[in-house]
Amino acid sequence: MSTPVVRARTVRALTTIGSSSKADRREDEVAEDGEDLLALEAQVCFALAVASRRVIALYRPVLEPLGLTHPQYLVMLALWQHGPLTLAGLSTLVHQEPPTLSPMVKRLESLGYLVRERDPDDDRALRLVLTERGRALREQALDIPPTMLARLGMDAEQLAALNGVLADLIRAGDLADTNQRARVAHQHRLRPTTARTR
Repeated sequence: MSTPVVRARTVRALTTIGSSSKADRREDEVAEDGEDLLALEAQVCFALAVASRRVIALYRPVLEPLGLTHPQYLVMLALWQHGPLTLAGLSTLVHQEPPTLSPMVKRLESLGYLVRERDPDDDRALRLVLTERGRALREQALDIPPTMLARLGMDAEQLAALNGVLADLIRAGDLADTNQRARVAHQHRLRPTTARTR
C-alpha cells in the first residue's frame, strides 16, 4: 500500500452570508480537489477512535485469564520493562495522569502483583516494585502478542509499520501540546496587570 501524500487544501470563502442554500453551503465545505473536508470516513480522529475500541475489545478475553484489564496490562508492561518505577515515572511512560493510575496501582497491589516501597533515593516518593507473582505473570503474558496477531489477522511486519506511524502521531501530538502550553504561558506573562485605582 502506497504512503498517502499529504496535499495542501483550500476551502472557498462564502460569497454571501445568510442567503446561501444548504446546497451552496455543502459546496463551500468541499476542497478544490473535490474532497469533502468534513467527510466522516476521512477523519483520522474517527478512524483512531473506532480502531482503539475494536482492538481493546479483542484484548479483553485474552487478558481475562491473567485477571487484567487492558489499562492494567499497560501498567504491567511498563513495570516488566522499566520497573521499579515511581508513579510519576509510570505516568510518563503510559501517558496517563497519576490520579487515573492510582486506582489501577492499588488494584494490582491487591492482586499481589506489585508493592509500594519507599524510594531509597527520595524518602518522600514511593516506588512500584513487582512481586515474585508479578514477575511470574510475565511468562504467561508472552502468549499475548502472537495471540493478538492471530486475532487481528495481521502479520508482525504490518503491525510494526502501523506502530511506527502511530508513534510518529503521538510525538506530533506531544509536540503540539508542548507548543500550545508554551504559547499560553507566554501570553500569560505578557498580560498587563491592571493597576488599582480609586
